[in-house]
Amino acid sequence: MTEIELRRFRTLFISDVHLGTRGCQADRLLDFLRVHDADTIYLVGDIVDGWHLKSSWYWPQAHNDVVQKFLRKSRKGARLVYVPGNHDEFLRDYYGTHFGGIEVVEHAVHVGPTGKKYLVIHGDLFDLVVSHARWLALLGDKAYDLAITVNRLWNGLTRRLGFNYWSFSKWAKLKVKNAVNYIGDFERALAAEAQHHGVEGVICGHIHHAVMHDGYGTHYINCGDWVESCTAVAEHFDGRFEIITWTRQEERHRQETAPVAAQAA
Repeated sequence: MTEIELRRFRTLFISDVHLGTRGCQADRLLDFLRVHDADTIYLVGDIVDGWHLKSSWYWPQAHNDVVQKFLRKSRKGARLVYVPGNHDEFLRDYYGTHFGGIEVVEHAVHVGPTGKKYLVIHGDLFDLVVSHARWLALLGDKAYDLAITVNRLWNGLTRRLGFNYWSFSKWAKLKVKNAVNYIGDFERALAAEAQHHGVEGVICGHIHHAVMHDGYGTHYINCGDWVESCTAVAEHFDGRFEIITWTRQEERHRQETAPVAAQAA
């Protein structure tokens, strides 16, 4: 890089981008991908929102640019592994195939540099609402789209008034999901699945809540999303995991330091 320093990792895990929806923050993801790279990139489901595209087509240039960015990273030598989720379930008919060098698999077992193994899976099969009441999940998806719209309008107003960003959609979704028991002990179920596979941890997405902890007898990692929180999980070359939150402050810092890096180069 001539202007900014590229952060390179052993592995990146990205989930719940929801390309094809107005809530997708594709511009921020593009900015993130320009300065973060890895030998292996896992796309942990709901990268493309087939549910939304089926009912209403929305595909601006930035969404196409994200797809092209992933394909370009593959051409440059990165290994890309796509684990479909419920919103891009149409890809579940293509397990074992490659699209532009991107592998499509049902789930993956990621082996860290120390030999520790992690099950990589989207996680929707362990969400009781998606598994057993698909009509309710689809209804919830429509309500979530409405919450995202309210969130965008609300934060446009509060930003002009000088208030900090607050995710109404995230608050509303978590409140609703808790009230009707949407996720059904999601983390506990994923931890049990990891133990069933005989691995030390699980890396997933689906619930748009980035977190890492060692509860339930395994190392649980959730990638978060690129609708509300703009988060990804990075694995360092020594095996450490890090949740990266790509906020506007991160973007401003990069822009401010870019000229300095350019002069240093």
